[in-house]
Amino acid sequence: MSKNRRPSRTRAIVVLCILLVLTIASGVLGATGMKLDSRGLYKLLPWLPSTNAEKWPDSLSLGLDLRGGVYVEYSAEKPADIEGSFDTLMDGTIGVIQQRLTDKGYPESTVQKINNGTGIRVEIPDVTDPQAVLDLIGTPAELSFRDPDGNEFMTGKMVQTATYLYADGDHQVAFTLTSEGASLFADMTAKSIGKRIAIYLDNEELIAPTVQSAIPNGRGVINGMGTEERAKTIAAQIQSGALPLVLTQQKVDTVSATLGDEALTTSIKAAMIGILLVMLFMIIRYRMNGVVASWALVIYIIALFFLIAVIPGIQLTLPGLAGVVLGIGMAVDANVIIYERFNEEMRLGRPARAAVRAGFKNAMSAILDSNVTTLIAAVVLLIYGTGSVQGFAKTLLLGVIVSMFSAVVITRLLMNSFVALGLTKPSLYCSAKVKEEQ
Repeated sequence: MSKNRRPSRTRAIVVLCILLVLTIASGVLGATGMKLDSRGLYKLLPWLPSTNAEKWPDSLSLGLDLRGGVYVEYSAEKPADIEGSFDTLMDGTIGVIQQRLTDKGYPESTVQKINNGTGIRVEIPDVTDPQAVLDLIGTPAELSFRDPDGNEFMTGKMVQTATYLYADGDHQVAFTLTSEGASLFADMTAKSIGKRIAIYLDNEELIAPTVQSAIPNGRGVINGMGTEERAKTIAAQIQSGALPLVLTQQKVDTVSATLGDEALTTSIKAAMIGILLVMLFMIIRYRMNGVVASWALVIYIIALFFLIAVIPGIQLTLPGLAGVVLGIGMAVDANVIIYERFNEEMRLGRPARAAVRAGFKNAMSAILDSNVTTLIAAVVLLIYGTGSVQGFAKTLLLGVIVSMFSAVVITRLLMNSFVALGLTKPSLYCSAKVKEEQ
């Protein structure tokens, strides 16, 4: 019998040693920093986005409330004499503002709709001159058409509409011009067949299609856009450049970087105290399984913050930190359900290995129910929320997914490994007396 147990015991020792080394190594790297650039991790995982060689966890994208900066809110209005969809104009305006901020050295800025799509909120971290940024945002978009020699022959004011079009298996941009623009465009296209006419937005080349034939009626099509997303983006930018929405500044405020640092430090301290108290409670209440839960929780936290750092689009804000803490609570809740079911089986006199299987089997439905309902709530907030609400939803969604993996995979692996080591006495897991078998 000992010979049959030895491979399982040896395998358990190997698994636990590997997990321990990985946990310690990742914890040390998280504390001291690890570069996530093309020379390291991204050389092995090229599908991950670049982080400009910043160290993890320094590469975590922090929101305005933690990093400091300026935010401004605008109401958007469509002039009565402007043609085209308000939503299209809004999307184009957002794209232009985002591109301007990126070009001026603010790639981490966020531009999003607010007030049911009738307004715009712009958040720019690390701003030293808020007024310069506000002037940059408020400047009307300038669209110009230039001939093959680079000379401007028509402005964006002569564009009436620009829309996405899909025809003959090709993603295209269809546009119409005013009567004055149609005349200018007809003359230019007639003498530029086989040459390129460039469209510039804010003195940056947007697109330079080749003229295939003269366009006498002011209605043209730009084909060969490649993808639907690119065609829609170009159409929105042409429309926005030609027909900008009227933006009225409603609110502007700055957040001190010092306040952000203090908020981040306070939040981290509070989270660490809470996590340590939870670990202590788990160890006192569930003994050996409490140690397992604490270990799994450390792995969960490291994995969660690593994913927040490498997944694009996730920005850590104060509400986002609340989502992280709530996700930690969900992970602990799953462990509590599992251990209670496990202890019930142990009290009935089942062997430890059978109690692990039965505990997970009996707890799985409750874990899935609680996590799925939370996932649904997070998805709804992500779809319909804006700003900090979306930040909370993103971290909560990621946290719940990681917590389910931690409970189902990591916790189970650790419990089975400890049982395989021979730690099977009921007193190691619960204090109640085991019922004698009838």
